[in-house]
Amino acid sequence: MLLALAEARAALASDDVPVGAVIVDAAGYVIGRGRNERELHQDPTLHAEVVAIRQAAAHTGDWHLIGCTLIVTLEPCVMCAGAILAARVPTVVFGAWDEKAGAAGSVYDVLRDRRLNHRVEVFADVNAHACSEILREFFNDPARRASR
Repeated sequence: MLLALAEARAALASDDVPVGAVIVDAAGYVIGRGRNERELHQDPTLHAEVVAIRQAAAHTGDWHLIGCTLIVTLEPCVMCAGAILAARVPTVVFGAWDEKAGAAGSVYDVLRDRRLNHRVEVFADVNAHACSEILREFFNDPARRASR
């Protein structure tokens, strides 16, 4: 989670919402990193999870990320949950809950929906305070609030 938090902090340089993600393989090696880059590239699909999934798939040469774990600072949204399922990521670890758009147990539970062909093991609240704090600071900044 500390590596994901470092990615989240790096997102601040482009005024992106500070969310970071890493993907580790079965041996624990980092094979993908991502941070929100929506503002940086003006692309609404560039959430941290999607960036990390793309990098991990390029690293392995396979879109099946079987045996990998995605670690992200914020509960994945519906779009990211769909990408996680499509990539067959078996395990997701996240820090802060997203009570407005989360899809791993708060608003929706897409990752564990029994009607789908793939389900994900989810571990929540990992280093939750640090993950929540960076978001709270970002959204409480008066300059950022005025521009959003």
